[in-house]
Amino acid sequence: MSNRFLNATTPRRNRYLLMRHGHSQANAQGLIVSTPERGLAAFGLSPQGIAQLDALLADWRWPTPTRILHSDFLRTTETAARVATHFTLPLQSEPRLRERHFGDLEGQADDRYPRVWALDARSAEHVEHGVESVASVAERMQAVIETLEHSLDGETVLLVSHGDPLQILLTALEGRPLRRHRDREPLAPASLTVLP
Repeated sequence: MSNRFLNATTPRRNRYLLMRHGHSQANAQGLIVSTPERGLAAFGLSPQGIAQLDALLADWRWPTPTRILHSDFLRTTETAARVATHFTLPLQSEPRLRERHFGDLEGQADDRYPRVWALDARSAEHVEHGVESVASVAERMQAVIETLEHSLDGETVLLVSHGDPLQILLTALEGRPLRRHRDREPLAPASLTVLP
């Protein structure tokens, strides 16, 4: 399926930086943590994640953000807070930037992700295992940018989110079929991508 969203060549009023949270306690434990019930108050940054962010901020090479929006999960909130402190900026929680919900796989070992990604490659609409569909993730992530495009002008906005949602958003913006989101190189923890 093709996506129905604005693409990377669509002129924008603002500049966007996409950031995956730093290495988290869920990453360290090899667990899928994708529900607000578990992710809002627990599974924050690991010591490795804190070190990643310290290194990134000490050698910042990207445009300086003027606004920061973040998923309200603990790992993204802690990531965004470190950046906000560095640049003396306020934080704005944005639930549409949350992790993709992985349904019945919640709390299980993260070696089960490929099972879902294989299903994604067949259909961006599938909800097997109770997962949130790729199409649904793309819609809510794109809606964040569309909202900001209507309300802001000339800002540099840092969006702090999670691996799968950001991969899906980038695939949508590239105008590629959403079911191919895993064809992109995976985003590393604490990595940044500047939208063209």
